[in-house]
Amino acid sequence: MRTLVAVLACRNQGSRLYGKPLQNLDVTARVTVLETIIAALRSVDVVAEVVLGIAEGTDNRVYVDFAQANGLRWIVGDECDVLGRLVQCGEQAHATDIFRMTSESPFPYLDMAEAAWQHHVDTDADTTFVEPIIDGCGFEILSLAALQRSHREGDEKHRSELCTLFIREHKDEFTMECLRPPPDLVRTDLRFTVDYPEDLIVCRQVYQALKAHAPRIPLHDAVRFMDEHPQLRALIAPYCEEGYATMYL
Repeated sequence: MRTLVAVLACRNQGSRLYGKPLQNLDVTARVTVLETIIAALRSVDVVAEVVLGIAEGTDNRVYVDFAQANGLRWIVGDECDVLGRLVQCGEQAHATDIFRMTSESPFPYLDMAEAAWQHHVDTDADTTFVEPIIDGCGFEILSLAALQRSHREGDEKHRSELCTLFIREHKDEFTMECLRPPPDLVRTDLRFTVDYPEDLIVCRQVYQALKAHAPRIPLHDAVRFMDEHPQLRALIAPYCEEGYATMYL
């Protein structure tokens, strides 16, 4: 039996916005980005559990406290070796496969999660990508063995936050599957990930408009909301080109 475990790499340090996963989507109710993501992942039947891969350092101790308070497993590992933290989490949870998304993207497109996992198992894939999709909304299903090999045979750049770079550079050596989302979710003028203050403004507005559906904010509705609010699209426009340029590296 293959076991799918969701892993979220967490840290507070960043050059653009400090503590991105712990920023509030709902300021009044004090609902954070990370809480929303975890609640959404827990609603996916094929995800056995959620594990936090926490970076070393005093600033990140808050994530250990968060994990303990929310009944999550966690590991603490090298800040720069994000791939290593994913591997450690998978090994601790006895996973065969990792469900990977970022810890600062509150609106993942989980409607395809069950079908993607079934396809991943049926094809005995090393990797299953859902792409292209709005920045911050995709996910990857990766065999733990493929990640372990990437960490073992790759170099420093492959062990960074570009966790699938080794696999993408050695496509002929892995079984790679790619599933496309609905066409209206392929929008390079939109992004739903909290990296800059402007991103946080946008995600808060979307959450406030659609929080009746939380924690799984309907992505199609979020797109329609953004189309109705061009001033919000203008806020994030400067960051879209940069984000999509490196999205699949």
